[in-house]
Amino acid sequence: QVQLVESGGGLVQPGGSLRLSCIASGSIFSVYTMAWYRQAPGKQRELVADITRGFSTSYTDSVKDRFTISRDNAKNTVYLQMNSLKPEDTAVYYCKARLLPGPYSDADDYWGQGTQVTVSS
Repeated sequence: QVQLVESGGGLVQPGGSLRLSCIASGSIFSVYTMAWYRQAPGKQRELVADITRGFSTSYTDSVKDRFTISRDNAKNTVYLQMNSLKPEDTAVYYCKARLLPGPYSDADDYWGQGTQVTVSS
């Protein structure tokens, strides 16, 4: 069974920083693209950033030059460094991993439970 667990959320003042982590554990053969999504109250879940196994990255325009996604393939872990945080970054942040549970399995998407990020003075 595969499990993704996020950590690092919390309350921060505007202009502050947070670092989110997400660890994938369990029966994992290979992890492909990992990503961070967020969902603010009353809004649809949106893709924030993603990173391939080869470390190619992409970002939604609103977080470019403020957020940095990275990963450690040996630890099946993805990070999101968030700087210059704004109130509009307030949301529940979810990580997603596309992975193979076993060598003969089909690739599938797995989600974490989410971690709250609140940016407020």
